[in-house]
Amino acid sequence: MTGLKLTRFMPSSRPVPPPPAAPGDVLAEAEGVRVHLGGRPVLDGVDVRVRAGELLALVGPNGAGKSTLLGALAADVPAAGGVVRVHGRPVSHWSAPELALRRAVLPQAASLSFPFAVEEVVRMGRAPWAGGDREGEDDAAVAEAMARTEVTGFAGRPFSALSGGERARVALARVLAQRAPLLLLDEPTAALDLRHQELVLRLCRERARAGDAVVVVLHDLALGAAYADRVAILRSGGIATDGPPAEVFAEGLLSEVYDQPVEVFPHPRTGALLVLPRRAP
Repeated sequence: MTGLKLTRFMPSSRPVPPPPAAPGDVLAEAEGVRVHLGGRPVLDGVDVRVRAGELLALVGPNGAGKSTLLGALAADVPAAGGVVRVHGRPVSHWSAPELALRRAVLPQAASLSFPFAVEEVVRMGRAPWAGGDREGEDDAAVAEAMARTEVTGFAGRPFSALSGGERARVALARVLAQRAPLLLLDEPTAALDLRHQELVLRLCRERARAGDAVVVVLHDLALGAAYADRVAILRSGGIATDGPPAEVFAEGLLSEVYDQPVEVFPHPRTGALLVLPRRAP
């Protein structure tokens, strides 16, 4: 009897995936978060919430703290103050395997020490599911992610032999294959041509429409205006404003934040918001 009781009540060593999120559920949040890097304050009392069904863009000038905030939300950058929660719990209360089922992270640069093939790199995104009930989804998840990012054609090539833009898309495929409900993407369009910038942001919006929470660090304000449900504008380690693009992309504020005159106006055909630097004639 004793052995049966121990077997029944002993906690499982396998992490349990999160239940499906309802639209509007807060999947990640920073509350009063402060971060110091190299003895220097980088974030100072930042508050932000990331909701299921939403694409949130983090924008701002270089050094504003965008990537640091993303890293804090991912639990990759420790906070010196305040609290970061993922799925309602402080990040320190989750184990690494539990976090891997709840959030997927795309860093700015992807590099590997060994000559893995593209498909092997994408399949790394399935590692959190190894041995679990959904392990049988691995092949389909990998194939779908590669097709959506248009990397299937070079599945067998070494990752190290790819161009910067191709590597970026393979890295995104790995994140998509992970099928976590919270996606944290740091400059996913930085190395991409025009076509693939649009492809990546469409994928991000589709994931949000499907119920995921997606956070994207962007430099291109026009992409943020076109695709984001909400934008947080960072300045000097804090959030200057946070809201829908049509509300927060004001010429005066953007010109001040970027120290560069900016024009904001509707597209003449679609009415979509356009954000451009003001240039002399």
